[in-house]
Amino acid sequence: MVRALTPRGGRLRERFMSKQDTTRPKVLVVDDLVENTNILRDFLSPRGYDIVSAFDGEEALACVDESPPDIILLDLAMPKLDGFEVCRRLKEDPGTRHIPVIVVTGLADREANIRAVKAGADDFLLKPFDSVLLFARIQNSLRSKRRHDQIIHYQRSLEERISERTKQLARTQRVTVFSLAKLAESRDNETGKHLERIRSYARILAGQLAKSPQYEHIIDDEYVTALYDSSPLHDIGKVGIPDRILLKPGKLSPNEWEIMKLHSRIGGDTLYAADEEAGEACFLGMGRDIAYYHHERWDGAGYPDGREGDDIPLSARIVALADVYDALTSKRPYKSAFSHEKSKGIIIEERGTHFDPDIVDAMLACESQFLETYVRFKDEGEASKLQMLIRQLEQCHADAVNGAAL
Repeated sequence: MVRALTPRGGRLRERFMSKQDTTRPKVLVVDDLVENTNILRDFLSPRGYDIVSAFDGEEALACVDESPPDIILLDLAMPKLDGFEVCRRLKEDPGTRHIPVIVVTGLADREANIRAVKAGADDFLLKPFDSVLLFARIQNSLRSKRRHDQIIHYQRSLEERISERTKQLARTQRVTVFSLAKLAESRDNETGKHLERIRSYARILAGQLAKSPQYEHIIDDEYVTALYDSSPLHDIGKVGIPDRILLKPGKLSPNEWEIMKLHSRIGGDTLYAADEEAGEACFLGMGRDIAYYHHERWDGAGYPDGREGDDIPLSARIVALADVYDALTSKRPYKSAFSHEKSKGIIIEERGTHFDPDIVDAMLACESQFLETYVRFKDEGEASKLQMLIRQLEQCHADAVNGAAL
């Protein structure tokens, strides 16, 4: 038999109220007897609490799901779902386990108390309740919940700040690396938007390959981002190539070509050292692989190591095609720019010899995206800034010589 609530003790003084409260705490009262919920409402409402009532366990859980209260006053003996089960479910749910549950019941036996505590109840009071004791327990539970909420709020705020700082750091790293790659490229006579196209082509190819069952467990969003960030470093080793070779407008001699090929070693060794210094996995490791091996060929006839097939890192195989396509479709001192169709035909002919067949197929599957990227980053025939400066200096020198002759 369930006993009705009758508060014992005098009216509580206002000094029990927290002067720091800026909102009225919400109390969910769960009891199958309307008179009990009314007694608690009449007792708590004048003391600064908003009261929500539920008359069985299922309704109580629905109320919590719809709008979580600050504290729950829970009866044990109820229809549909008793208080023990309600408490157990609330405390097992990470989203509700922090809500204080005070059992207010007419079950006076010791076994009920033990079961309630095992179910996760934060406190236990018998009916008829002592008003001073109930109010004190509510206040204590709310203070504990506020501290918990403050910790959670601080933790989330800290996580957001860390996340934002991490994003800022990543952006700074990407910009710095790209700037270094642009600086290295400024010594070459390749057109100005080569790096923008290379990384875009590489990202397109990786995204297409990721749709294949063979690569879906290898290429994820993190891989694509790392590839996009690191692919501009593919020719960073050219900073170690003498200008007389790097900037030579004509065909290189066999000896000069051997020196030119050293740029893959120089770049790879440089990024290897940087990756070792970083100490943890980062996109520089992928950049190292790309710098070393983007001139390897699928058939093993490339350099620097003569690797073949799957022995060539996937990132380098992707950039190899992107780099060649961009070279074919761009104007060089020794050639005019080829059309997309002609460049595509050359790449198809090299499928299985120069290029990984899967990557050629991926390019053909996303051909329209390649064309869109080419148009978006198309050069207007401009030389690199360094080349322009060299030409200006040469012109100034010629003018000075002519002026002295006069």
